[in-house]
Amino acid sequence: MDFAFLLETFLRLLPGVPLTLQLAFLSVAFGIALALPVALMRLSRIWPLVWTARAYVFVFRSTPLLVQIFLIYYGLGQFPELRYSALWPILREPYWCAIIALTLNTAAYGSEIVRGGVQSVPHGQIEAARACGMGGPLLFRRIVLPLAVRQALPAYGNEIILMVKATALASVITLMEITGLAAKLISETYRAIEVFIVAGAIYLAINYVITRIVHVLEHWLTPYLRPAPVPAASSRGEPA
Repeated sequence: MDFAFLLETFLRLLPGVPLTLQLAFLSVAFGIALALPVALMRLSRIWPLVWTARAYVFVFRSTPLLVQIFLIYYGLGQFPELRYSALWPILREPYWCAIIALTLNTAAYGSEIVRGGVQSVPHGQIEAARACGMGGPLLFRRIVLPLAVRQALPAYGNEIILMVKATALASVITLMEITGLAAKLISETYRAIEVFIVAGAIYLAINYVITRIVHVLEHWLTPYLRPAPVPAASSRGEPA
């Protein structure tokens, strides 16, 4: 194996890491902001809101992300109303089209993760909070949401990792993130195996760091799950 070429490939793919991280984390951040109201719509008893949220989740979970990117990047420009609107400076840019597609996709999955987290909150804790005088937004902010975040964090960690890998699809609309630079390098060198090995190693390193961060957050948010310290024995050999 040509280690000199692998090092050169790594240095040429490295400039694509910031764009990959931008696409992933902006999409996840916007996706969380959208997933929460969609989840609340699903949990509400207002049937128009429930069915609207269900339709949104069904469409974006049941169609390929690549198709969604193509529809947003190529499809929206077919409508004159959009081409001559104030939104066109954003919708004509591949960067923002990728952000929009990734955001809408991850929000559909994220809303189900949030909904599952909210539904997993023990009913007894909600009743105890109501007995203390909490209700409405205060109950949701202080009791339901923190517990739901703890329950949903492992699954949302997986969603962040999936988003990092999904950014590779942004290369099809000319964005030069890691995969886009890898494809360009392959067209120049015709050495696909070495290039994709390096690209895969970069994705692996990014997702390893994300996994460890999520693990630390999960450990920090769940102190009640940590094993209790074992008391040390006394000097006389008697239990402490």
